[in-house]
Amino acid sequence: MTLVVIALGSNIDAPKKQLCKAYGHLQALSEFQVFRASPIYQSPPMGPQDQPPFFNAVVSGYSTAEPLALLAALQDIEKSMGRVKKRYWGERRIDLDIVQFGDRTINLPNLKIPHPGIASRLFVVQPLLDI
Repeated sequence: MTLVVIALGSNIDAPKKQLCKAYGHLQALSEFQVFRASPIYQSPPMGPQDQPPFFNAVVSGYSTAEPLALLAALQDIEKSMGRVKKRYWGERRIDLDIVQFGDRTINLPNLKIPHPGIASRLFVVQPLLDI
């Protein structure tokens, strides 16, 4: 099993409720055992400023899946929750990103670990410090 950190974000359709719902989906994954969850933080949008603020949290846990399989499971959760990508860095119902997968470094077109820019994203760093 590998220690994994997943970042959660939402800024539309009752964002705190969406984060709680996503957390429930993570708990239900057979290939991921939740270990810790951070408090929820509010932050200004990183992209276009004409959208609501984001609510963010991180969850750590242990995964038996390979990184791409876990990514597919997270994308399935996003899809089941009605995520629609309207614009780059735009508003979204839910966003789930793998920010760490053990000590692995992965550089694929659809998956980069550690997540690029993590050090400059206080909305990920602050919740990480909490767990």
